[in-house]
Amino acid sequence: MYDSIEKDIITKGHIGSKKTVILSFDDGPGRALPELLDILSKENVRALFFWQSRLLYGERPWKRVIDEGHIIGSHSCKHPNLPNLDYAQQYRELLYSKQKIESITGTPVTYFRPPFGQYNSDTINVAQNLGLTTVMWRIGSMDWELAHDPEQITKNVVSNLEDGAIILLHELKQTVQILPTLIKKIRAQGYEFALLP
Repeated sequence: MYDSIEKDIITKGHIGSKKTVILSFDDGPGRALPELLDILSKENVRALFFWQSRLLYGERPWKRVIDEGHIIGSHSCKHPNLPNLDYAQQYRELLYSKQKIESITGTPVTYFRPPFGQYNSDTINVAQNLGLTTVMWRIGSMDWELAHDPEQITKNVVSNLEDGAIILLHELKQTVQILPTLIKKIRAQGYEFALLP
């Protein structure tokens, strides 16, 4: 089923002549966000943040995310498994998420990542009809499963690096813990960090 719609999904960014990777963080905005932003700022790295709009309130540090050059995308409103919903239900979920993020941040939402990485043709059509580009990932860090073994997060990413790869991370305590080391090890392999255009 996925093969026929894979052309409508971004898993890699084609940035230019240099080797690049893209960091992306799902499931925010959460408690770990300020610490993640501190690290990204110190390391001069920009990232994609895919947010559940139900977690976004005016008091969250969303302005800092935009001011520091990161991109906010939609990760739906309530994080449902979208293929379990019909077209109309998916449309409402993504529309509400897009509208809420835009109403709070004042910034257009152009990227979308389906919860759990699960999608069907309705999901892609809904995203396109809402002007959203669907973004998946090439490298899954498995950080959500590795709270007790954070070093493995770094290994999962560094051992699978390839040019243009989008790396999946989450706004988690263990991700904060390993992020400085991860960035240094990625750079040591000759990669720079980029964003989708």
